[in-house]
Amino acid sequence: MDTGVSIVGIGQLPVLRASQLSLRELGAEAVRLALADAGADRADALFVGNMLADELQGQKHIASLIADEAGLVGAEALQVRAATATGAAALRMAYLAVAGGQAEVAVALGVEKMSSDRPHVVSALAKALDAEREVRSGATLLSQNARLMQLYLDRYRLRITDFDGFALNAHANANHNPNALFHDRVVTAADVDASPVVSAPLRLHDAAPICDGAAAVVVTRTGQARAFTDRPVRMLGASVVTDRFRIEDRDDPLRLAAATRSVHEAFRRANVHRSDIGFFEVHDAFSIMSALILEATGFAEPGHGWRLAADGAIRPDGRLPISTMGGLKARGHPIGASAIYQTCEIVAQLTGRAGANQLADPRVALLQSVGGAGSTVLTHIFGV
Repeated sequence: MDTGVSIVGIGQLPVLRASQLSLRELGAEAVRLALADAGADRADALFVGNMLADELQGQKHIASLIADEAGLVGAEALQVRAATATGAAALRMAYLAVAGGQAEVAVALGVEKMSSDRPHVVSALAKALDAEREVRSGATLLSQNARLMQLYLDRYRLRITDFDGFALNAHANANHNPNALFHDRVVTAADVDASPVVSAPLRLHDAAPICDGAAAVVVTRTGQARAFTDRPVRMLGASVVTDRFRIEDRDDPLRLAAATRSVHEAFRRANVHRSDIGFFEVHDAFSIMSALILEATGFAEPGHGWRLAADGAIRPDGRLPISTMGGLKARGHPIGASAIYQTCEIVAQLTGRAGANQLADPRVALLQSVGGAGSTVLTHIFGV
């Protein structure tokens, strides 16, 4: 059996603060765009990543709903969730379905419409935490990341302004991405430093925005990928690892153990070394998470993840570009769709279609997605 899997089509809608399209319309349009890009008129399976539809739109069973809207009646259609790493979970299911011979052509879709009920987004996202032991005491994903940031600042004797480089890089890259929420906004260090505190010490520019979006990718067997496109992108390896669910139960809250183990397993399965990575799409929902991921994956020593941003190493011309099209921070973070947007952006980079953000000669890309406060981490590696 040919177990190699490749991406042969991508589709993405511009991320908006509030889309006029319904959830089903957003999802169906992204599916149609991806299939059209692949030159495919059907798919055997559709895996839909969505975290909040039942909370914000009162809609369950959305995979079958979107399959119907997209003209895929008869296809396998399943919803997939992994909290804030939901899009990556949908990608993994499509990968496994094709690799295991259960589908010849599969679509991974991420879709989220967070604008429908903005006042309840924070409480809905908090359900990714322990309902009995964390949420009851008022914890949210924002407050937990703020705790991590304060612990990091205290341990390493830093200032919040030391993290400015993450937001500056993301926004600079988003300026050239027409699908980014902030594609027309110039952000300076003064803007970042003056941004209001949303949960001390995190500022507005340390957190990704609430928004709407949808993106999809088409995957098939590598052995037939060129029948769809002359520029397929191979999925070289993948891994999912969990950590202790609550931050308080971990040996060290500032060590993302699941991220470390997940990237090591993905490297092994892909037969890739860290030095092979040309760029890294990190889960930059919060600036502290960017630093912790860079440390957990071995690109920086503990306490030095922020330095990669401060020294410019993460910029497009740096030694490890990240958030090359704006990342979750500036492209936007429509939860269920974020990792699929990142996958589309990786495919664009690896096939020379990234426009003004095109990297010089990318060969291997790394994607890591974080569910909750680090309790679930998915890693994917791509190459040409």
